[in-house]
Amino acid sequence: MTDKKTQTDIRKELLQARHRAEEAQARNRVKERNARTRRLIQEGAVLESIFPEFQTMEPSQIRQELLNRFKRI
Repeated sequence: MTDKKTQTDIRKELLQARHRAEEAQARNRVKERNARTRRLIQEGAVLESIFPEFQTMEPSQIRQELLNRFKRI
């Protein structure tokens, strides 16, 4: 029995491996979400630096204004 693993031991190892994989996926989701948040903040800062009036506008107004401005191009 020293070299043989019981079914219970194998199940425990499989469960631990599954949990480790789930934890790794969760960490990756957090990293991706943080990267997206950072990108959105930076893009918003660039937008506000070019168009300061956007700071006081609602997102829907900003979207409409950008659409109007790019239609003229």
